[in-house]
Parts: sequence; C-alpha cells; structure tokens
Amino acid sequence: MNLTQLRSFHAVASSGGFVAGAAQLNVSQPTLTAQIKALEAEFGVELFYRRNRRSELTPSGRDLHAITQRLFAEEKEAREFLEATKGLSTGHLRIGAVGPYHVTEMLAAFNQRYPGIKLSMSIGNSSAVQRELLDYRSDIAVLAHIDADERLIAIPYRRHPVLLFMSADHRLARRKSVRMEELAEEPFVAREQGSTTRRAFESAALERGIKLRTIIEIGSREAIREAVIHGIGIGYVSEAEFIPDARLRLVRISNAEIFTAAHVVLLRERAHSRLIKAFLDVVQTAVPRSASSMPIGSRPDSAPVGGASRSRRRRA
Repeated sequence: MNLTQLRSFHAVASSGGFVAGAAQLNVSQPTLTAQIKALEAEFGVELFYRRNRRSELTPSGRDLHAITQRLFAEEKEAREFLEATKGLSTGHLRIGAVGPYHVTEMLAAFNQRYPGIKLSMSIGNSSAVQRELLDYRSDIAVLAHIDADERLIAIPYRRHPVLLFMSADHRLARRKSVRMEELAEEPFVAREQGSTTRRAFESAALERGIKLRTIIEIGSREAIREAVIHGIGIGYVSEAEFIPDARLRLVRISNAEIFTAAHVVLLRERAHSRLIKAFLDVVQTAVPRSASSMPIGSRPDSAPVGGASRSRRRRA
C-alpha cells in the first residue's frame, strides 16, 4: 500500500465516480483504476461495487473512506501550517452555512485581511452543514441550530429577533405589533420542519398553549416571500434575513421574545489549525465581549440554538 493508492481511492470515494476522481487528481481513468485494483488485490478486499458505469462503496470501502477523510484532512492541515509560515499568502478555506446573511460579512472581512486565501462556501440546512463539518468536507460552519456534540466548539456571533411579515393589505399590516394570542387563527406559511426559525416561533406559541395553523410548507425563503405577498398567509423571519419590499410589512410580537442566533462552529480537534485560527481572529472582532467559545452540550446555557427564549408578558 502506498499513499498514491489511498489518494486514488479517496478521490473516487469523495467524488462519487472514477471519471470524476480522475479529473480531480488530473490523471487518466485507467491509471486511477489500476491504483485502486492494486490496493484491492494487495489486501484481498473489494472497495467498490462496479455496476455498469456506476460505482458504489462497499461496507469495507465506506470504513476505509472514513479513515482517508481524516488522513487527508490532517494532510491539508499540515499544508496549512506550512503555508502559514509564509504569512497565510495561499491556502483554501471551506465554509458551510445555512444562509448568506452572516457568513458573507465574515468572508468579506477575511478576504480583506488575507486576499491570497481561496474561499469557498456551501449553503444547506443545519443538519447538512453540520454533517459536512463532521465529515471534514468543510473547515468552518456558520449555524443557528446545533445538535449537541462534544466534538464541536461553537462561538456565539450574533442574535436577531424573529418578526412577522405579511402582505401590505393584510388586516394586521398597519399595526406596529401584535400579541401571540391574536395569531391563533391566522394561516401561516412556513419553512420545512427542522427550520431553526420555525422551531423558535412554534416553541414560543406552544409555551402559551397556542396551536399555529400552518397551511403550507415551502423549502425556499424566496418562495415563502412570494406566497406571503400573494396573501396565502403570514410568515415569520429573523430580522437579519428580511429583505424590504413595498408589498410586505414587518410586524413585531409584543409579548414574546423570540430570537435566532448565529454561531461559528468548528471541530474541536482542528481548533489549532492556523487557517481556522486566522478566520476566528477576524470573526472575533465582531463578537460581543460577553460571548465566549463553548463546547456544544457541555453546559445548560450552551444548548442547541434556535429555541424560543424565555418570554416576558407585556401589554400590546
């Protein structure tokens, strides 16, 4: 076994096929195939099921892929360390996020300080972004909701209130605020189950014994806006994510404090990566002094973010 064989295997396993793996390594497909066949022959193991033009990892292949993910992530970290001695003039930082709202300002600040570092960003739901981080497919995650996991460290970044938004001709649109109880019979347009904002809003309603009437679920922020504009129902959104529109009105909730929060999340074992530390140094300039890094799930106050906070009853 040699590193070239493992690199060939990892490229095919990560990219999903021999053609893509060969392109990734800039070698011919026969060369790549020969490397993997030699690895399989040496150890008498089958790493891929080859079905016509498709390839799929066998159980042994999946186990080996988990190892090569760690191996090449550490190789990348070693390269980053060596690049850091040159003043972080080159390198590649991969960031996963649930939306562009906070991460864009982070990337802009980091790019201004380290213009030679290549940046790439992927967008997905919280579960997918966290899985990418745990699988070493990203270096940093920017998340609101975080599943408890001692392998991760979360650094609070910012939090924003959740507000209602509705079409400009809705009967409540002229109000500056409404009480939660007034929303009991209103139709709502919401993101899919598991959405951080939805979790926060529904928790606040449940706390008051209010069952919301969600009449449609849409997995796109843009589509929800259009549905609300056309009067299908009311929506709710983090204040940071709302895009002003003459056809929409924002309305606050007077007797509930509902927030979503943004956290910068990293693997504990990679906390000393020079490139990751450089990114955190940039981000920390925007973090309130009271915010501190914390292992997720280690204390009650570091529970997954996104639930409704304790609310205070106030007069409407």
